[in-house]
Amino acid sequence: MPDFANIIYEKKGRIAYVTINRPERRNAVDPATSRELRQAFSDFRDDDELWVAILTGAGEKAFSAGADLVAMAQALASGDSGLLDVPFGGITREFEIWKPMIAAINGYCLAGGLELALRCDIRLAAEHATFGLPEPTRAIIPGAGGTQRLPRAIPLAFAMEILLSGGRVDAQTALRWGLVSHVLPPAELMPKAEEIANAICECGPLAVRAIKQAVYQGLDMTLEEGLALETKLQMEVFGTEDAHEGPLAFSQKRKPQYKGR
Repeated sequence: MPDFANIIYEKKGRIAYVTINRPERRNAVDPATSRELRQAFSDFRDDDELWVAILTGAGEKAFSAGADLVAMAQALASGDSGLLDVPFGGITREFEIWKPMIAAINGYCLAGGLELALRCDIRLAAEHATFGLPEPTRAIIPGAGGTQRLPRAIPLAFAMEILLSGGRVDAQTALRWGLVSHVLPPAELMPKAEEIANAICECGPLAVRAIKQAVYQGLDMTLEEGLALETKLQMEVFGTEDAHEGPLAFSQKRKPQYKGR
């Protein structure tokens, strides 16, 4: 992997850590950062040794405040032909991945920052985190999945309040609405994310990925179509080495040794 200028990408055991590293800009995402995020998550997706990713922001103030509008304006003015060569944040569009991703939201989670968090499967927030999609206050719309993923993540009435008002909600409101699953003191945020990641890593990775695929693809299907997909994926998983190892380890009263095959 190349040396990154705007993110930190680390691998520790089965877990990949992706940190947006622009704290002086509240971890706003410019085109270069989007490209780096795409590279890092592509590597995570393709590395068989990595099973779960944790996405966060550097510092204590922001997960990400969204797009770096100044940098984007400069890129447009200079005729930067690479401005749109990857989607915002690298992964908000045209990026299929069935490995689990966790967002550890450590502060401002606004606009494109919230859209990046919505791209993750599990979201945890520090107590001081704030959430919002302020785009309509600037006469634009959330264009990195916000209008589609937020109503799929929380009840429609709550999603519409966020989307149409451009206002912000605090971490406790986000928890009450189901946008995040935990709200924690800042010092406990990353340990909790790692605890969940490690729990996922105790499971059969192919089964975990099949579950994620079944859930997300099933959202766009009828119940009968979703059940058919579930059966198809179940049969594929049944044929793996890990699916034999799990019951065998249980019968032998030992910890299973999953290999992802």
